Amino acid sequence: MPWSMEDYPASLKHLDKPVKKKAIEIANAMVDEGYDESRAIPIATSQAKEWADNRSKSELKSYAEEADETVRGDSGSSSRPELAEKCEHVIKHEKGWAVKAEDAKRASEVKDTKAEAVERAKEIAENKGTAVIVHKKDGSVERKIRMN
Repeated sequence: MPWSMEDYPASLKHLDKPVKKKAIEIANAMVDEGYDESRAIPIATSQAKEWADNRSKSELKSYAEEADETVRGDSGSSSRPELAEKCEHVIKHEKGWAVKAEDAKRASEVKDTKAEAVERAKEIAENKGTAVIVHKKDGSVERKIRMN
């Protein structure tokens, strides 16, 4: 049974309504794609927080006021669907290697190794149906990984 705004994991309890709603939407889509529920929730929570960080207050309010129906398999953003099409980038960071969505203001995560960052970027990109662009230390593009 898919999660909803009335029935969701306890770890989402303290999230603001739009973030919780987006996390439920993403987690439902991830479970449909074969992710284990125990992995889907933290990943979806992280992505929902990043999603909210890139929205205006009015967009968040509008999203929160939409019907609370969450349907598995519908992981796109209704307010700004173009953001769901942005690639994930793996870039050098002062604390390791960062995973950052194209045009995002900040990295969603920083990993100790490049390999860990690439794996995390692949998970996110697969969920979004986009690609991963891996950069070298100097910032130039090393390779592109299509996830479709």
